[in-house]
Amino acid sequence: MSNNSIKPDRNLAMEMVRVTEAAAISAARYMGTGDKEAGDQAAVDAMRAVLDTVDIRGTVVIGEGEKDEAPMLYNGEQVGSGQGAEVDVAVDPVEGTNLLALGRPNSIAVMAMAEKGSMWNPGDSFYMNKLVVDRRAKDVIDITQSPTANLQAIARALERKVQDLTVFMLDKPRHRELMAEIRAAGARITLHTDGDVMGALMAAIPGTGVDVLMGIGGTPEGVISAVAVKALGGGMQGMRAPQLPEEIARLKENNVDLSEVLTLDKLINAEDGFFAATGITEGSFLEGVHFDRTQGVTTHSIVARALTGSVRYIKGIHQLKRPMDFANRDQVDKLGLENI
Repeated sequence: MSNNSIKPDRNLAMEMVRVTEAAAISAARYMGTGDKEAGDQAAVDAMRAVLDTVDIRGTVVIGEGEKDEAPMLYNGEQVGSGQGAEVDVAVDPVEGTNLLALGRPNSIAVMAMAEKGSMWNPGDSFYMNKLVVDRRAKDVIDITQSPTANLQAIARALERKVQDLTVFMLDKPRHRELMAEIRAAGARITLHTDGDVMGALMAAIPGTGVDVLMGIGGTPEGVISAVAVKALGGGMQGMRAPQLPEEIARLKENNVDLSEVLTLDKLINAEDGFFAATGITEGSFLEGVHFDRTQGVTTHSIVARALTGSVRYIKGIHQLKRPMDFANRDQVDKLGLENI
């Protein structure tokens, strides 16, 4: 970091939750419409508008893609008010766009921040193998070992039987062998079509009904998950697991070591990190956005900070004067954002 830089000195997660709440409220109006692009765009517009009000000098490290394909929240974009700490920013305005479009559970709006230069850059890695547990088992996991060996070690750390463990996994063809081994070991599986940031959250927090996240998911989501897991005090390891022919070719061309273990400290190389997530559709862990004519719009969020270990669950009640069109910056500037 430069001599003129300022490290985060307050709980930015409490400001970030306004950003994820705005994204969730905007996206939730598209629940079940079948239009995942419109829902995602509404969340992006809202997230970008409210993010401008946060006193940070942020750089999007994990965003919606490259600038040519993503007009807002693209990788490398500068965000925030331009004052305050220099930070890396990772966003997923809608994790689970298909879940949102189909009205299925566990779609969330997600954001993470950490000191500038501390977030691992996935580069040409689009997929990674992930292993996530809560703090009681963080010292016993080893992603280079078999799933069976890890489940046995995790069970011992939790003082339970393997048969009592529940594994969160994405329901993808690439997981057929992993699924068979987990079942053969005796553990239970909860399958989800999308949303492994949510899975990492549930695995890192005791009492959610999920004990472990295993399997291959998106690398950008892995970096966001790492900030959440670090803030929650859990354990995580990853390894690159390329799935696409062009991804494999690029990594081979650059002599990338696919056997490298991506530890939690490698994925997020900072003592402090901030995480916020707000439910969009109803879920087993976070409630979705509720629109009520008398009570207002209610949201349910989790925020966490790594340095202090603080975790908060926030139930927001928003008395919106009128629907906010975040894509219309004139309206945003005129109405202000004090009611978000």
